[in-house]
Amino acid sequence: MKENNPFKENREELRELLKQYENFKNGRNHSFIEEDAFEKIIDYYQEKEDLSNAMEAAEIGSEQFPYSSRLLIKKADILLANRRYQDALDILEHASLLDGADINVYILKTDAYLALDQPEKAVVLLEEALSLFEGEEKVEMLFELADVYDDYEDFDKVFDCLKMVLEDEPNNEEALYKICFWTDFTGRNEESIRLHQIIIDEYPYNELAWFNLAAAYQGLKLYEKAIDAYKYAITIEEKFDYAYRNMGDALIRLRKYKEAIEALEKVNEIAKPEDVIFEAIGHCYDRMKNYAQARIQYRKASHLRQDDSKLIYKIAFTYFNEGQWQNCFKQLETAMKMQRLQPEYNLLAGECKMKLGLFKEAAHFFSNVVRIRPKNMAGWEALIRCLYSAEIFEEALEQSEAALKITNRKPLFLYYKSANLFSLGRAKEALLQLEEAIRQSPKLLKKFVELNPSILQNQQVVDVIARSKRNRPNL
Repeated sequence: MKENNPFKENREELRELLKQYENFKNGRNHSFIEEDAFEKIIDYYQEKEDLSNAMEAAEIGSEQFPYSSRLLIKKADILLANRRYQDALDILEHASLLDGADINVYILKTDAYLALDQPEKAVVLLEEALSLFEGEEKVEMLFELADVYDDYEDFDKVFDCLKMVLEDEPNNEEALYKICFWTDFTGRNEESIRLHQIIIDEYPYNELAWFNLAAAYQGLKLYEKAIDAYKYAITIEEKFDYAYRNMGDALIRLRKYKEAIEALEKVNEIAKPEDVIFEAIGHCYDRMKNYAQARIQYRKASHLRQDDSKLIYKIAFTYFNEGQWQNCFKQLETAMKMQRLQPEYNLLAGECKMKLGLFKEAAHFFSNVVRIRPKNMAGWEALIRCLYSAEIFEEALEQSEAALKITNRKPLFLYYKSANLFSLGRAKEALLQLEEAIRQSPKLLKKFVELNPSILQNQQVVDVIARSKRNRPNL
């Protein structure tokens, strides 16, 4: 038995239709072509991007059916493609008089207004049209309006449109996907929670609604509630990679690193491995002080994102935390080939060199930090510590005074100035600086002691600290 082939039949029907149209157009016979046949012919030429023939068919069709709003709409659509926006609007105005209930009139008018950079007219048009439509057409109109508000940068109204869609169609996937982004963008998390709770009450197996509920909780930093909602989402849809991803982030925020690793590894199982996931897993191991595993994950991320020096810096830091100064510096050299003057890289490089007792080289890196970020305390602090450790006290004193001047006299550098004065044998000046430093910031006294713990053997220093404690019982 011969099987029917609808595709072949449609193709043959279209070929016959085009033949009739050519005969009609050239006056070879007087056969009648139906209105919907003209629409098919126009569609055919539009699909082939043959706009001149599409326009010719639209014009001939409109002559044959002068009261056809559908053919006028087709004509307007072609005019829009040819960037004849005002002409398209004129045609659509005529079409709306013939059939004001055709949604395509409003959608094409909207496109024309947006192309003419008149979004306010598009907004007015669509807002007025909303009352004319119900069901799927109203939903389509709301999506159109949401896009216009997006162009118009009225982002709260975008959220409102999507909310209205979901109130009419709670399972509308497009709206559920979009509202998640706009909830985060507008910060309307409380409204999103209420909306999705209503949807879940009616449709408890809607995994997107659970996901959106979780994301809204996460936006409010209610991480425990977010995790519970994500668990519902992945119970319904086991391969919901974005739910695992976001749940991993929430678990990291709660410092539940082991559970976060499990969630993030699941992402790599069910989706294409990503650098950001490997990096997040590495961060978790880092926080758990499992530096070897952290390195493995950072290296995996780095293979996928080879131009990112920050990942190499993170690998370097794992070596630093393990006391592997040479390996740390080796990684930093690679990172600094990409970004030579990145302050964090120079700071860590300097710390490595200090640990290796190479104070001159360390001072070079710390000086880079000071030069790049002169008002930042970290570079100055490291440079002065380095010079002090190298017993270059005159230079350390000069840098302490420079730091005081540039950082608006931060008390830390009063402590460092005092320490260097003591080392230079200028005890009287040193005690005055120490007293002033304690007066301004008693909590930083520990930094002074860390610089040279043996300073507590100096009775004059002990007396100053004791006197300060009597004046400040909480010191």
